[in-house]
Formats: sequence, C-alpha cells, structure tokens
Amino acid sequence: DVPAWLKSLRLHKYAALFSQMTYDEMMALTECQLEAQNVTKGARHKIVISIQKLKERQNLLKSLERDILEGGNLRVPLQELHQMILTPIKAYSSQNSSTEEHSRDVDSHHPSSLMGSDSQGSDCKDSAAGGMQQHHLPGCEGESGGAPLPEGDLPGQFTRVMGK
Repeated sequence: DVPAWLKSLRLHKYAALFSQMTYDEMMALTECQLEAQNVTKGARHKIVISIQKLKERQNLLKSLERDILEGGNLRVPLQELHQMILTPIKAYSSQNSSTEEHSRDVDSHHPSSLMGSDSQGSDCKDSAAGGMQQHHLPGCEGESGGAPLPEGDLPGQFTRVMGK
C-alpha cells in the first residue's frame, strides 16, 4: 500500500508520482530522478533514505530470525515486523515455477503501476498469500530455519520469521 506508506512518511503529496511507477522503478529511484520530477530537496532525501530502508528489509528479517532462534525478547522483532508490514512489499514469484497460468492470471488482473483500486490490492494480497502457501510454509518447520529462501523472497522470509 504505497499511498499509506507515503502518508506515514508525511510524503503523501507525491502519491501521484509513485502511481506511475512499478515497484522495481520505485526501488531504483535516485535523487536526480526525483529532482527532475520537481520533488523538493528535503522530500528527495527522505524518499531515497526510505527506499534504502526498504532494500535492507531482507537483512533485517534474517537478523530477526536469528534473534528469535537465540531466545531473545519477542517484543522488538514483533514491533519490527509490524512496521515492515506497513511498507510496500512486492509479491514474490519463483522464476522456475511451473505456474505460468497463475502468472498470466496475476498479470492480467494487475496493472504494472504501484497503486490500483482497493479491489486490485486485495486480489494481489490473495495471490501473494497463495504463493506463500504453495512453497514457503514447509520451510517454517525446522528450528534451524529450513531450506534457504531465494534472494528477494521477502513475503516468504516474513512468513518464516512469523512462524518462529
């Protein structure tokens, strides 16, 4: 939910700019690109820092999982997970998956922009949850972390940490 994320950053006036981007384009934004879009200097800096934090979520999840397995306090990891779920998360789809039909269905129902109507958002959440159920939950069984998740599988890693 990019508009809610921008609002939490007090940058909601730039929601229209982000509505024209894909997730990958947003994650690759630079200060120069934002300047070309007439974004103020302070907002540019805040956006770039916030996007950098989004890029660090994979490492943060790995760290949270280690902390939980070592028997640490659960309050901090739960707070971190709560904050993370409020940020934009790209649905993960395996490149080697044989679910080409599922991918076509997802692509046909979702435009490439970051923000759509509420009904599109709920469909996207459903398809992401379905993907996690298919190939991520078995990895949650072992105390040592199970099979390694592919790089970029943020939803799977989030689910794994929640399972711990």
